[in-house]
Amino acid sequence: MTSDTPINLYDLTRPALGELLSGWGCGPYHRDLLWSALYRKQVRSLDEVEGLRPELLATLRQRARLGQLATHHESFSSDGYTHKLLLRLDDGQTIETVLMRFKGRATVCISTQAGCAMGCVFCATGQMGLSRHLTPGEIVGQVLHVSRILRESGEALRNVVLMGMGEPLHNYEHTLAAVDVLVDALGLALGPRFITLSTVGVVPGIRRLADEARPVQLAVSLHGATDAERAALVPAGRRWPLDELMDACRYYSEKRGRRIFFEWTLIEGRNDTSEHAHTLGKLLEGMDAHVNVIPLNPTVGYDGGPSRPESVRAFQAVLASYEVPSTVRQRRGIDIDAGCGQLKSTVERRSRRSIPTSP
Repeated sequence: MTSDTPINLYDLTRPALGELLSGWGCGPYHRDLLWSALYRKQVRSLDEVEGLRPELLATLRQRARLGQLATHHESFSSDGYTHKLLLRLDDGQTIETVLMRFKGRATVCISTQAGCAMGCVFCATGQMGLSRHLTPGEIVGQVLHVSRILRESGEALRNVVLMGMGEPLHNYEHTLAAVDVLVDALGLALGPRFITLSTVGVVPGIRRLADEARPVQLAVSLHGATDAERAALVPAGRRWPLDELMDACRYYSEKRGRRIFFEWTLIEGRNDTSEHAHTLGKLLEGMDAHVNVIPLNPTVGYDGGPSRPESVRAFQAVLASYEVPSTVRQRRGIDIDAGCGQLKSTVERRSRRSIPTSP
């Protein structure tokens, strides 16, 4: 970014916004006034910000901008509870954001990268590769986009899950800067215990989260309880073997005093047998852990299928014998490609088919 490029105000934490305004001769009062307008009032243009000195407003118009995201495509589930958005960034990249309504609460699943470098074989985002990291403002912008949708119907956002497109800990600095904005008490003021960061197991990032005492809940995608089985599904497992990953998880749990959620996508015949459950139970036995079991959401690029209900129940029963609690995560939006990366893949396939070929 050059010095002539307008600053996206959503990229800034409140302290960083204060430093910017201080350089223009303005103090904390104007910082908090602008911050409140951005996140409490959720203004759509700088002209809507009330109470700014005329010279500050003129400087903001010249040197700053509100980097709001545009809807490129959207779809709604037949039950009306899931709203999937494909949002367009300034450079033409598109990312997925999913709004899920549950009884008494609303959750948004947001992306931290355009694409993903982790290559999980059953994930549509992993199949497309990494285009680039998102900026803090592009991450925060997804939450604001959904928050405005909810405001129109008198609803409010409660939960944020960083488990859309991308690996959050591969984009650590920008992801955690966005979290700082989301939990700021004078802004959106989202509760840290309602923000969950999901990782495929980036060991240095997990240890850094523990050391920095970052305010998020941690979810780790396992999907396999031996190195060979996990690496076949999650290539990152070859870089960070299970013994290193579990050591990092124990370090995090003990240092932060928090439970870790482990994600396990159940794929029929591949990781859903009693033997697999026993191996997982032994791996997690004695830890403050909770397993979210998720029947596979099928993708075009992977030939596996979701586990049958009886297999899911048997898998949970085995985990319970090791005193490892588990929950079957409710699948939402299957009819609208709600799985990570699926809507973008579908829209891109349709676009390619619509382009006429040369004679």
